[in-house]
Amino acid sequence: MGNERRHHDEQRIERIFSADRRTLPPDGGPYFNRLIFATSPYLLQHADNPVEWYPWGEEAFARARAEDRPVFLSIGYATCHWCHVMAAESFDDAEIAAVLNREYVPVKVDREERPDIDDTYMRVAQMMNGSGGWPLTIIMTPDRQPFFAATYIPRRSRGGMPGLIDLLEKIADVWRQRRDVIRQNCSAIMDALVRFNSVRPAAAEDEAPLHGARRQLADIYDGESGGFGGAPKFPMALNLSFLLRYGQRYGDGEAVAMATDTLTAMAQGGIRDHLGGGFHRYTVDGRWLVPHFEKMLYDQALCTLALVEAAQVTGNSAFRDLAQETCSFVLRELSAPAGGFYSALDADSEGREGACYLWTPAQVREVLGAADGELFCHLYDVTEQGNFEGANVLHLPRAPGAFARIEGVDPHDLWERSDRWRALLLEARERRPRPFRDEKIITGWNGLMVAALARTFLICGDERLLEGAERAVRRVSIDLRTPAGRLVRSCHRGEASGPGFLEDYAFFIRGLLELHEATLDPRHLALARSLTHDMLRLFGDNGGGLFDTGSDAETILVRGKDALDGAIPSGNAMAASVLIRLGRITGHGVFEEAGRGIIRAFLDGATRQPAAHIHLLCALGELLTDPFEVVIAAATRPHAVRELLRILGGRLIPGLVLREREEDAPARGEGGSRGIARVCAAGACLPPVTEPEGLEDILGRHVIRPSGQR
Repeated sequence: MGNERRHHDEQRIERIFSADRRTLPPDGGPYFNRLIFATSPYLLQHADNPVEWYPWGEEAFARARAEDRPVFLSIGYATCHWCHVMAAESFDDAEIAAVLNREYVPVKVDREERPDIDDTYMRVAQMMNGSGGWPLTIIMTPDRQPFFAATYIPRRSRGGMPGLIDLLEKIADVWRQRRDVIRQNCSAIMDALVRFNSVRPAAAEDEAPLHGARRQLADIYDGESGGFGGAPKFPMALNLSFLLRYGQRYGDGEAVAMATDTLTAMAQGGIRDHLGGGFHRYTVDGRWLVPHFEKMLYDQALCTLALVEAAQVTGNSAFRDLAQETCSFVLRELSAPAGGFYSALDADSEGREGACYLWTPAQVREVLGAADGELFCHLYDVTEQGNFEGANVLHLPRAPGAFARIEGVDPHDLWERSDRWRALLLEARERRPRPFRDEKIITGWNGLMVAALARTFLICGDERLLEGAERAVRRVSIDLRTPAGRLVRSCHRGEASGPGFLEDYAFFIRGLLELHEATLDPRHLALARSLTHDMLRLFGDNGGGLFDTGSDAETILVRGKDALDGAIPSGNAMAASVLIRLGRITGHGVFEEAGRGIIRAFLDGATRQPAAHIHLLCALGELLTDPFEVVIAAATRPHAVRELLRILGGRLIPGLVLREREEDAPARGEGGSRGIARVCAAGACLPPVTEPEGLEDILGRHVIRPSGQR
C-alpha cells in the first residue's frame, strides 16, 4: 500500500510540474486550478485541488469585492508536514471544496516566497490567539483586513477542536448576518498592527541589554539536556552564537558552556542526521531525540555558523568536524547544478513522516552483518521496540569515548569502524524513496549558506566549500537579480518571483562579507557595497530602522518594520550588523552610522525583551567593540595570504576588521619596514608581521579565550 501511494504521489507531482501551461485557460481548466501557473513548488502542490485557489493578487480580491465574499487565506510551505495533513484531509476533499468555492474566495500563499504576507498575518494570529504556526489559516475582508486566525484545523470537529467544515459554515453565516462584529474586530486588529510597527529610537546605546539577554537565556536554559525551554526543542542557533560571543567578550565560561553543551547534545541526539549529515528542524521531545524530520537550508547555515564559532572559541575540533559535515550535506543534497542551494527537504516520504531516516535492528544487520550490526545498534541505541513508531531514530545515548570505555574497545578503532558503518548504511538509505525536495532558490537563505561555507572553509581548508560559496554568489548575481540590479526573492525552474525583501539584501550582503574575509577578493566587497547602497535606498525610513519591504513592492496592510528574530535573524538586525562591518572595512562612516541608527531604533524593545532580539544584540556587541584591524599587503605571496586568513579564521576575534592594503608600500607608522600584515588594536598599531607565524603569536597574546586560555 505504501509503495502504491508513493508511486501515485510521485506521478501526481510530476503531472503537475510537467503540465504545458501554454495550452491551459486562465482558471487552469478541468484538471487544475489557477495555481498551475505559479512558480512556487508549494503552490504547485495544490494546483489540482478541487478548491478553486487563487494566488495572492488583485484578481482574487476584486472577485471578493464584486461578489461580497470573505477571503480564505491559507499560508504554508512545500516541506511542512501539517500543511500536507490539512491538504489531504480538507483541500483534496470535494465537500469542503464546495463550501470554500461557494462562500469564499480561496487564496494560497507560499510563506517562503512571500514572507511579507506571512509575517503580517502571523502577527495577527499571535495577537488573536497567543501563538502561530503553519499551515496558517486567515479569513479576511476583500480589502485584506483579517478577522479570524488559526493554524491546522481538522476536517471534522474532534477533541474539543472545531472542524473546518463547521467553521466555514459558521463564519459564512456571521459574514452575512453580523457584519458589524467583523468590522469591529478588523478595526481593533489594524490599530494593534500600527502600534506594533512604530518605533521610538533611543538616544544612546550601552551594554545593559547584553547582560539582560545573558540573564534571560540562563533562566530558560535546560541544564539537563541543553537548549532552551522544553518540548518541542529547536536549535535556536542565534542564542548559541550570542552566548559564544558574550562569553568571548566578557570572559564568561558559563555562557560558553551553555552554547557548547547544547551543540554537543544536538550532535549526539536524533536532531542530527548521523548518516547523511545536517540537522532536522526540531525535536518533538525535550531531549533532542525524535525530530520533526524536515531539513531547512537556513537551519543548516545557522547551526554551522554556531559550530564554527564554538570551534573558534574553544579550540575543540569536534565542532569544526561537525560544521564541515553539515556543509558537506548541503553540497551533496541541496546544491543546484547551476550553483546555489535549494530550500528544504520534506519530513515525509512514502506517505509517512521520517520513513527515509528510520532503522530496525534487522535492517542494520542486513547491511553490516551480525557482529558489526550488533555493535552499531548498541552504539546508536537501535532496539526492537524502537523509539518512533516501531522503528529507530539514530542517536548516541553516550558519547563515543564513554561508550568505548564501557565496552572495552579502542576509541580510535571504534570511530574508524563507525565511519565505515555509517557510509554503508547511508549507501543503503540512498536506495530508499527520497523526501520531496523544494528546489526553490531563495536569495537570503543562500546568503546565509554562503556565510557558513566561507567561515567553515577558513577553519577546515576544504576547497569544495569555497567553490560552493562562490558558485552560489554567481548564481544569485545572475539569476536572482533584475537587469537593473534589483535582487529578487527566489527562483524555481528558471522562473523568478517578485522583489527581494530586506532580509534577502542583508543576508546576501552578510555572505559576501564573509566570502571577502575568506578570500580578500575585491569583487565580493564591491558587490556588498553596491547592494548596501541599494538596501538603504529601497528600505530606508527617516523615522528609524528599515522597512521589511522595498519602496517598490506591495504593502500588506501596513509597511512592516521588525527587529524580532524568528527561526532566522530579523532583517533589521542583520542589516545593522553588516552596515557596521562594512563601514569599518571601507572606512565609510555613513554605513556604520546607519547601523547604529537601526540599533537605536529598536533598542527600547530589545531592552524589554532581550531574548527576542538576540541578533540585534549581537550587532550591538559589534558596535560597542573596538576594531581589531588586520591589514594585509596586496603584494603578499598568495600562499602566505591563504595562511594568514586561515590563522584569522581559527579564532573568534571580537571587532575583526580585515582589509587589504592596495600597494606594497609601508603602512602608516611602519617606519619603512616592509611586512605582509599589520595589526592595530586597543588604539595602537603593532610592529608589522613578516611571516604568518607572527600573526599567530599576536593573536595568542591579544585574543583571550573565556576559559582564560590564550
